[in-house]
Amino acid sequence: MSAYIARRILLMFPTLLGILFVSFVVVQFAPGGPVERVIAQLSGADTGGTSRVSGGSGDFAGRGQAGNMAGGAANSKYRGAQGLDPEFIKNLEKQFGFDKPAPERFALMLWNYARFDFGKSYFRDISVLQLIKEKLPVSMSLGIWMTLLTYLISIPLGIRKAVQDGTKFDTWTSAVIIVGFAIPGFLFAILLIILFAGGSFWNIFPLRGLTSDGWSQFPWYWKILDYFWHLTLPLISMALGAFATMTLLTKNSFLDEIRKQYVMTARAKGCTERQVLYNHIFRNAMLIVIAGFPAAFIHAFFSGSLLIETIFSLDGLGLLSFESVLNRDYPVVFGTLFIFSLVGLVVNLISDLTYMWVDPRIDFEVREA
Repeated sequence: MSAYIARRILLMFPTLLGILFVSFVVVQFAPGGPVERVIAQLSGADTGGTSRVSGGSGDFAGRGQAGNMAGGAANSKYRGAQGLDPEFIKNLEKQFGFDKPAPERFALMLWNYARFDFGKSYFRDISVLQLIKEKLPVSMSLGIWMTLLTYLISIPLGIRKAVQDGTKFDTWTSAVIIVGFAIPGFLFAILLIILFAGGSFWNIFPLRGLTSDGWSQFPWYWKILDYFWHLTLPLISMALGAFATMTLLTKNSFLDEIRKQYVMTARAKGCTERQVLYNHIFRNAMLIVIAGFPAAFIHAFFSGSLLIETIFSLDGLGLLSFESVLNRDYPVVFGTLFIFSLVGLVVNLISDLTYMWVDPRIDFEVREA
């Protein structure tokens, strides 16, 4: 076991290296960049987050630093740089680290990341780690509670649907699940806002943030209620698609096991249906469910909440990553990419170890040998 874990940990290094290398190469050919964005803002030509010239939206926190370097000649290397002193352009490149060749910049980035030094945001006067720390509570709230909610509802429902396969209960629940799966989460979120957040009908739930104003002054029990009051609509919107997928996955997994020979043997020995289900079928059927946990968790924790965060004005990691790409804020882009990839690899390893805990017959070391 220890040898297998050691091999998996060692494989994480080339995997992370490959992810960073491919992303770094892609960025070198991406139109726009932080230098172009500053030039566009100083010249008043910044057209927003979708602009290829500016490379993003938002206020430039370092505008004062760059504004002190303005000049008056031309430079044809960057679009929109006409009328700016070449020395000013060079200072901008140095400020963002583009005065060094690409291989040197990549090597320096790897050295810093090996020490978990992700630098500072280009356009916010804050370190990448501090920025992630500020956004983490929102994504943790959405990801953890959505995953727990999905599994706590989907697994029991999927088991019951498998046991009652073909009955009226299975039919009408399948219809509801398919409809739920077909509705995009963001569209359902808008529907919930119209119905329950003051859109056109009732004004029951809030639309912004994780807590109300003055939350720190509330009694502890009211803090909990207020927290979940804010989370209700975002969680329902996010869990809709995952709920349908996990329920059907659980049902099909249990159906496959129910039809196997060892189940018939257990029944022939006089075991009750409950004993057959939970003592014989459960462990084998749950393997495929456990296999999907890392992907579901990582998706919900990081990238899956982007649209929901936008709709409900929740400032989390999904929105941070998206805005960083638009803004060409490369320290944040690569820092979050590195952390997300590392967490994904670790969670996948934990998933494999959970396989072995659920079913001791599984031995990855023997398979690799």
